[in-house]
Amino acid sequence: MERVESIAESGAVGDPDGLQRLWVPHRMVYVSDHTQPERHDCPFCEAPRRSDEDALIVHRGRTAYVLLNLFPYNNGHLLVCPYRHIGGYDEATPEEVAEIGELTQRAMRVVRGAMGCDGFNIGMNQGAVAGAGVAAHLHQHIVPRWQSDANFFPIIAKTKAMPQLLGEVRELLATAWADPPDDDGGAEATN
Repeated sequence: MERVESIAESGAVGDPDGLQRLWVPHRMVYVSDHTQPERHDCPFCEAPRRSDEDALIVHRGRTAYVLLNLFPYNNGHLLVCPYRHIGGYDEATPEEVAEIGELTQRAMRVVRGAMGCDGFNIGMNQGAVAGAGVAAHLHQHIVPRWQSDANFFPIIAKTKAMPQLLGEVRELLATAWADPPDDDGGAEATN
């Protein structure tokens, strides 16, 4: 009878494979749930009813508000949402469109000033088929990007390393929002 080498004998157990492992079991809720929330449990309708800290809200405006994404692509990933429960950008009032635009510009200035990012991805996924996690409630993504944030980790390992806790990022950005940068588009003052 042929002898089969055990895993321990082969040297596989305990030998490092060069991979770092991040244990993030809280992400399983997001990864395993592919359903769209019903209107009665819309997270973007519920958030403004909670405290800013609990809901990760950075700023409340007249017709829209800014909050951190609970499942961020990058550190400082913000969402701009109207208070009204509407699904499409074409359903927004002129006032909502204007404030979403103003809050997006302000968020870019605040994040650039507070976090020193090099650029942004900004966009809206309209409808579940387009990738909207909450298709029934309009929201715009503002994703800060850094020269050094691109790697194959998310593609190969389906994992994204986040350097700060959401509560810490919310506090940083809410504080920076209260002390706004110059509204000159982010240009540096020269002497």
